[in-house]
Amino acid sequence: MTEKKVGSMTVDVDAEGFMTDASQWTEDIAKALAKEEGIELTEDHFKVISFMRKDFAENGTAPSIRRLNKAGGISTKDLYSLFPDGPAKKAAKISGLPKPQGCV
Repeated sequence: MTEKKVGSMTVDVDAEGFMTDASQWTEDIAKALAKEEGIELTEDHFKVISFMRKDFAENGTAPSIRRLNKAGGISTKDLYSLFPDGPAKKAAKISGLPKPQGCV
């Protein structure tokens, strides 16, 4: 496990930069992580993030794109628009969650 400075906070991350302790996450951390990815968060981004964090709390894993579509009601097109080049992976990272199962 490694520590990473994100904004003014230090968080625990894995080798790929995913947070390993979701309880360390804050909206300010999300904004800093999004900035690293070239994303400026909007209300729509936070709807996805909120769903992902709630789903993670209930199921213990970060939701896949399929789960975001089916249970979250978020279209694949919208996900790619909000989180280009790997929406489930980027959204999980910004949400302070582990890498979703099935993401390479």
